[in-house]
Amino acid sequence: MGNLFVVGFGPGGYAHMTAKAIEVIEKADLITGYTTYVEMLKEIFPDKTYLATPMMQEVKRCRMAVEEAMKDQTVAMVSSGDSGIYGMAGIVYQVAEEMQADISIETVPGVTAASAAASVLGAPLMHDFAVISLSDLMTPLELIWKRIACAGQGDLVVCLYNPKSKKRTTYVERAAEILMEYRSPDTPVGIVRHAGRKEESSLITTLEKLKDAEIDMFSVVIIGNSQSYVSQEKMITPRGYQL
Repeated sequence: MGNLFVVGFGPGGYAHMTAKAIEVIEKADLITGYTTYVEMLKEIFPDKTYLATPMMQEVKRCRMAVEEAMKDQTVAMVSSGDSGIYGMAGIVYQVAEEMQADISIETVPGVTAASAAASVLGAPLMHDFAVISLSDLMTPLELIWKRIACAGQGDLVVCLYNPKSKKRTTYVERAAEILMEYRSPDTPVGIVRHAGRKEESSLITTLEKLKDAEIDMFSVVIIGNSQSYVSQEKMITPRGYQL
């Protein structure tokens, strides 16, 4: 029986990879994934065999991985961050089920963008939080706004993935407007670009000033709750311990 591991390798550097992810990648007969992710791994594991597909070919990529595993190979399907959080794990299981593939599938977790960005900012995710993608390719925009409003009503820390692209230039501003219906304009907001990578940079601003910040698809935006504050250039959300 072939083996298909759906591997989250974290932000991209070796230091943030789990021992399990490294072990699976090193033992795999074939590594497959999105072209950009494959290029990252080639720098760390140059002697492996790779099979890559460009963006928007996720289903094709999964079919290829399942087909290769059905040849009694050990295949590692890689995703940055965690493979089960906006990664490839779900679609791999769906495709394998559709293909009636008699293979073993295992999900290997990794450091997701939210935790990588949070570690840069300090401790912004110490209480309940919601992770919401602002990409409307898979989710209707009105449903995204509803989810943000519900997070605002629940006073959740909000972590935004895919906050801005060339086409989606105003979504993050709209998200801030919705949240300001429920919390102060002075609520701290942390922005981390390329979290955990050599290009990493960060900024702490406020909900009101979020519209003026430099944000792109490589950014993670963490918006504090009503208790979040900034101290010594770090963003902190109290858990509620009595000091």
